Amino acid sequence: MAGEHIDKLPPLRDIIAEYDLSAKKQLGQNFLLDLNLTSRIARTAGDVSNTTVIEIGPGPGGLTRAILAAGVKKLIAVERDDRCINALTAYLAPAYPDHFEIIAGDALEQDYLSLAPAPRRIMSNLPYNIATPLLIGWLKIARADPGAFTGFTLMFQKEVADRITAKPRTKAYGRLSIMCQWLCEVRPEFNIDARAFTPPPKIQSTVVTLTTRKEPLAPATWDAMEKVTASAFGQRRKMLRQSLKALNLNPQDVGIKETARAEELNVEDFAALARLLEGQ
Repeated sequence: MAGEHIDKLPPLRDIIAEYDLSAKKQLGQNFLLDLNLTSRIARTAGDVSNTTVIEIGPGPGGLTRAILAAGVKKLIAVERDDRCINALTAYLAPAYPDHFEIIAGDALEQDYLSLAPAPRRIMSNLPYNIATPLLIGWLKIARADPGAFTGFTLMFQKEVADRITAKPRTKAYGRLSIMCQWLCEVRPEFNIDARAFTPPPKIQSTVVTLTTRKEPLAPATWDAMEKVTASAFGQRRKMLRQSLKALNLNPQDVGIKETARAEELNVEDFAALARLLEGQ
């Protein structure tokens, strides 16, 4: 399979014109049409020949083509825009009949484990307006079933990517940093200028790789980690003795100074606080 069909496909701009695929702001659409960039994104996922890739919001199919050309075992695209569904059904499904499937629906409402057998990987130029809720939902699945996903190759607005990869004692460090790094090894890959998109967004984008850990960085339940990080960073300028007061937690019980602030703690510290909460 690999790339033998890719050169025979019509140019993306012709597809956009034929199916009137002007990007819709309410759907968070910004189309990436540069095939060199989409191929670069696909390559960051490594060998996908034995993997089912799930792509969210394929639009006219720029990244979709690159994933298929990379020799993916199966690509399942989840799309809610009927125009894009019609276009992808017309020109990609016939070219890759054994390797491509499109699911009409809302990405926030999918049962991802039922879409395909493991190993599964999610790759997407995520719609900016739902990127964080989607990621949190996938991480929650991964906490319950560490084998659910091998990992994620995702494009975010740079501000979100910075939060995902942030280290303690930095401005971007927060709840998202902790939940992601608790369950995944995270790596920023490269930035993409706004001018590469149609239409150009007002921000820069970053591709991030998240590789699922076989076990969390430290033991704790999802619910307890959510509660502790929400409480600590809900008042991030305050000392922990104050920010964790509502949870009736004393940080000193797990060897953490009560005068410390949330941004000073690492993932293992938050897991220790979460276990303390579970034991109440």
